[in-house]
Amino acid sequence: MHDLEVLENTKILVIDDEIVNLMILEELLGEEEPYYHVDYESCPRQAIELYKLNTYHLVLLDISMPDIDGFGVLAAFKEINLELMPPVLVLTSLNNRDTKLQALQKGAKDFLTKPFDHDEVLYRVRNLIELHQSKLALNDANSHLEAKVMQRTRELELAKIEVVQRLATAADYRDTETSAHTLRVGLVSEFIGLSLGLDADYCTILRQAAPMHDIGKLGIPDSILLKNGKLTDEEMTIMREHVLIGANILKGSPSKVLNEACIITEHHHERWDGLGYPKGLKGEDIPLSARIVILADIFDALSNARPYKAAWSYEKILAYFSEENGKIFDPQIMAVFLDNWNEICLLKEKYND
Repeated sequence: MHDLEVLENTKILVIDDEIVNLMILEELLGEEEPYYHVDYESCPRQAIELYKLNTYHLVLLDISMPDIDGFGVLAAFKEINLELMPPVLVLTSLNNRDTKLQALQKGAKDFLTKPFDHDEVLYRVRNLIELHQSKLALNDANSHLEAKVMQRTRELELAKIEVVQRLATAADYRDTETSAHTLRVGLVSEFIGLSLGLDADYCTILRQAAPMHDIGKLGIPDSILLKNGKLTDEEMTIMREHVLIGANILKGSPSKVLNEACIITEHHHERWDGLGYPKGLKGEDIPLSARIVILADIFDALSNARPYKAAWSYEKILAYFSEENGKIFDPQIMAVFLDNWNEICLLKEKYND
C-alpha cells in the first residue's frame, strides 16, 4: 500500500470514547506511516473543535458515545459546512439496519464493525481516502476551469467595452480635436458618484460608461457638428438625433457597462425641469447616471474650447451653474459638485487637453 503516492500527507481524525479502540486503530493505521497523519480523540466535543481547525481527508467515528453520540457529531460536522466534507467511516458494534440507515442518512459513507479486522480496516480506509482525494482533485480542476472561464469572459467583456469606447473617442475627436473630454467626463462622473455615496462598483461602471455619451455624434454631418455659429431649428433637430443614434448603437448588450452607457447616451440632454430631450423627462424620472453625466459633461464642455466657442472661466461657470440649478441640473447632485469644486477642478486640470 505504500506505493500509493496519493496517500502522502493524508490527515485522519479518529473519534472513539473507548481508549482501547483508539489504541487498536493507532496500531493498525501506524503501519501506513508516513502516509497517514492521525489525530485520536476520545472526547466528541474536542473532536468537533479539531474538525473545525484542521483539514481532514477521512474521519473514523464511533456511534455509541456518551454526551454526544456519533449522530450528533455528524450533525455538528454538517453545520460547519465545509466545501467538500471528508468521508466518515462509522465505527459500530451495533450491526443493525436502523443504525446503518440513520448513519447513511446523516452523511456517513461506510462502516467498520467492532471488533476490527486488520485488513478490512486498512482497505476501507484506503478506498475512502482515494475516493476523497479524487474528489478534491476534480474540485480543484473545476475551480481552475471556472477561473479560466471567468477570466476569459472578463477579457471578452473588456475587449467589447474597449471597442465601443474607441468609437466614442473617435466621435469626440470630430468636434474637440482630443479624446481628453470623454476621459474627463468619465472621471468626474465617477468622482461625483462616490461623493454621493454610491456603490464603488457602480461608480466604476459609471466611469467606463460615461465617456460613450456622445457616440451618436458619429451619425451627425460635419456641416452641423462643426458649424461655427448658431444652428438653425432644422439643424438643431438633426443634432438632437445623436442621443437616439448613440442609444441604438449601444442597446441590447448584456454588458452592464454598455447597458449603462445606453441609458446615459439616450438621456444626457434631459433637464431637471422637464424641458430637455428626447423624452422631456423631469426630476428623478431622469436616470441617476444620466443626471450625473449631464453635470460632468456640461462642466467639461464649458471649461474647454470648442470650434464654436472659447473656454469659459471658472467664475463664469459657477454663475451659470447657480442660474441653471434646479432647471438643467439636479440640485442634490449640484450641491455635492459644488462642495467638491476644488477637487473637481484639479481633476480636470490634471487631464487637460
